[in-house]
Amino acid sequence: MLQRVAPGVEPVAQFSRRAGRRSRGRRWPWLALVLVLAISGLIGWRYLSAAAPAVPSYEFATVIRGTLDDNVPAVGTLKAVRSVDVGAQISGQLKTVHVAVGDGVTEGQLLAEMDPAIYEYTVEATLAQIANLEAQDVNAQAQRVLARQTLNRQENLRRANTSAASELDAAVAALATAESNVDGLAAQIRERRSDLKRAEANLGYTKIYAPLNGTVVSQTSEQGQTLAATQTAPVIVTVADLSTMTVEAKVSEADIGRLTPGMKVWFTTLGDTRQRWEATLRMIEPTPETENNVILYKALFDVPNPDGRLRMTMTAQVFFVVDEAHDALQVPASAIRTSDNGPSVLVRQGNGVIERPVETGLQTRTRVQVLSGLEEGEEVVSNVVTANRSDASTRVRPFGSPRH
Repeated sequence: MLQRVAPGVEPVAQFSRRAGRRSRGRRWPWLALVLVLAISGLIGWRYLSAAAPAVPSYEFATVIRGTLDDNVPAVGTLKAVRSVDVGAQISGQLKTVHVAVGDGVTEGQLLAEMDPAIYEYTVEATLAQIANLEAQDVNAQAQRVLARQTLNRQENLRRANTSAASELDAAVAALATAESNVDGLAAQIRERRSDLKRAEANLGYTKIYAPLNGTVVSQTSEQGQTLAATQTAPVIVTVADLSTMTVEAKVSEADIGRLTPGMKVWFTTLGDTRQRWEATLRMIEPTPETENNVILYKALFDVPNPDGRLRMTMTAQVFFVVDEAHDALQVPASAIRTSDNGPSVLVRQGNGVIERPVETGLQTRTRVQVLSGLEEGEEVVSNVVTANRSDASTRVRPFGSPRH
């Protein structure tokens, strides 16, 4: 059905569309103005934040008094000052082991026994051979006496022309043979007596004794085991003197020049870092070792171990004392400021800090001795912490580092 519209009157739908277009045209300038203001505010806020001055705060350390030492650190291993592998010098069956690991032993104490049967038989057979040779020697000496007497008679008869020359020659030869027999038997007897000593020594080796006072630290061979002493002596037990321990510390070639025999050294073990053991450097081995392309020298020192708290193969954290100061005022190395005017520190005073010049002495990697300028108990700045007022994030700057 057709809608009639009076002349000069616009339809409602067309009027609504034109009114909407006019309204949107008026809103766009306002939206642009708001966007410009927002961007300007953000830029201004960031500028003010960046320009906000840094607010320093400090970490303090107390000036203390104590021993300060400059040292060379190293890692070492504990070993017995004397350790002996006790083995069998003969072959045979290990008949008895009289000790166990951990037992204390004294020098000369019976530790183990080998089966002695075959060596006892050897001794008995050698004694029988010597007895037989000695019996032969008695007969040979009697024959020599008889031959000498016969020669004397032949010489007398020959001088009286009552004997032939051949009989005298036979008597001379008989005496020479008799003397040779005696000499030969004497040599055989000496040889057999030497065999007897060897056999008796081997029989004695069937009993193995402790070569020193110490502790059985390991057992390699078991009772009933057959041991073959061909080129090397098979080890039965190892005895070590644990009353004194040796520390083998490995020192890099960069630090070895700072070490000298006789210098003070101390160490702790991984099991007890509170216990400090002190000793004196005994020697530096001349031949180095190479580990992972690093050249290391062994530095050796001994430490008494009367209570047995130190054990073999323990790891030791070693410190060779190059220099030391006793009862010294000291502060962290980070507290020292350096400038053309000399060293100084920042000291707490009320709610702030003041700079104070100091005289320093011995310096280590972490601590510095203060000879003058500070008193025990005062607090010095060890680190500076800076923060922007408008930013919760902080920066920690070690004291003495360049300021920006």
